[in-house]
Amino acid sequence: MSPKHKPLAWLSDLPKSPPMSMNARIEIGYLLRLLQSGINVSMPHSRPMPSIGKRCHELRVNDEKCTWRLFYRIDEDAIVVMNWEFKKTEATSKKMIELCQKRLSDYDSI
Repeated sequence: MSPKHKPLAWLSDLPKSPPMSMNARIEIGYLLRLLQSGINVSMPHSRPMPSIGKRCHELRVNDEKCTWRLFYRIDEDAIVVMNWEFKKTEATSKKMIELCQKRLSDYDSI
């Protein structure tokens, strides 16, 4: 990793294959590397998630039977990954939003 790249701060388990396909993991890795280098990723791959908090977003990667969502925040010194899940519906559950908010709160209090 270049010194210019922001590190990733994982507040959850790392995505694994399975259940995520290797192609989906490669795409998520590529998109995270873009974010680490300071390149903004926008729709259809990423969308803001103000319901979680400021600077929070959701990466979207289509897989064979579902769409993977990776929730992250862009900090000045890191890309903070709160959680990831597979989705078959449009809406993000209240439970997931609350989990991400709790993890960020714990992270920020350190």
